[in-house]
Amino acid sequence: MLIQQVSIENETTLKDVRIENGKFAAIAEHLTPGDNEQVIDGKGKLLLPPFVDPHVHLDSTLTAGDPEWNQSGTLFDGIRIWSARKQKLSIQDVKERATATLKKQASHGTQFVRSHVDVTDPNLTALQALLEVRDEVKDFIELQLVAFPQEGILSFPNGKELMTKAAEMGVDAIGGIPHFEFNREYSVQSLHFVSDLAEKYNRLIDVHCDEIDDPASRGLETMATLAYETGMHDMVTASHTTALGSYNDAYAYKLFRLLKMSQINMIANPLVNTFLGGRFDTYPKRRGMTRVKELDADGINIAFGEDDIKDPWYPMGDGNMLDPLHLGLHVAQTMGYDQIMNAYHYVTLNGAKAMHVLDHYGIEEGKEANCILMNRGNFYDALNERAEVLYSIHHGKIIVQTKPIEVTTHFE
Repeated sequence: MLIQQVSIENETTLKDVRIENGKFAAIAEHLTPGDNEQVIDGKGKLLLPPFVDPHVHLDSTLTAGDPEWNQSGTLFDGIRIWSARKQKLSIQDVKERATATLKKQASHGTQFVRSHVDVTDPNLTALQALLEVRDEVKDFIELQLVAFPQEGILSFPNGKELMTKAAEMGVDAIGGIPHFEFNREYSVQSLHFVSDLAEKYNRLIDVHCDEIDDPASRGLETMATLAYETGMHDMVTASHTTALGSYNDAYAYKLFRLLKMSQINMIANPLVNTFLGGRFDTYPKRRGMTRVKELDADGINIAFGEDDIKDPWYPMGDGNMLDPLHLGLHVAQTMGYDQIMNAYHYVTLNGAKAMHVLDHYGIEEGKEANCILMNRGNFYDALNERAEVLYSIHHGKIIVQTKPIEVTTHFE
């Protein structure tokens, strides 16, 4: 396959890209088509590495309104409603919903996904289902699974045993929820348990951390300390960290030093963070998102996820990573022209770093041929106009092809 005349990641010089045996074989200004070689005319359009969603919940996806709608819009009511819904989970139920959402994500150019899976279920039904899904979707999406203790580790009966069982069953990462544990002592102990379990089974770490507008919620300092002292460094990811937006600046300044030393990854989820955040405020009302602009400026890896797609925590979403990106730039106030042009990093490279897939991610000769061709010439235009993904290519094969919408106007 030869993709002709594309702008690779906003480059002004157009390039040709040859794909052979599922890998990027050559990238140059002009490559001659071979006999019977499939040719795609890029027409100067934007070629990007595929979108990455490093934080989503596929076990709960497409359950919004079942058994009830979250009328308060709080995180805690979402947990309550999900606790009731998961009592009737079946493997088929989870697989059907998760696969439908993954196909929707893939249709928008996402090829790498990390899903948290609730393991505060004695039967581990959702985990069994998603382990099957992980294998079944491998031809179009690379899926990672995180053992996520939605109702706590120390605060849920047999929480430690369930987390250990999940690790033995083959999850890719170990999760946690320190801000939902009963008390500060349990919070700290849970993070030590997560770190020890990940080291024992050689797993990544991705914790729901400080997802609350409480400046006293400080699990992040414990996470970063453990990442630094254990040497796990960038194998560790802190998701949400919305409380960081409520910390006083003196403490945040001190914390940033530790975050840099630890080399920890961070993930913000703009759609859900802003929807759930500030629910207990009158006015002024907090935006509900972590300090994206400051983290990025300080060289700390920060990526965006979609988090929830039509479930008890968030009633909307269709798997398009341009949506959390668009809102995230507004909330973080990172909308200079250059910032917008390079904003795709939040939903591509930065997420790939957090997922530890950089060895086979990116448009480089010799790497797996995974890429998307967008229907605009640069990312500023692509984001502004919600450009279609004309082609999504995974392992050298076209998995999605989109015909642009034609609009006919009849203005006088």
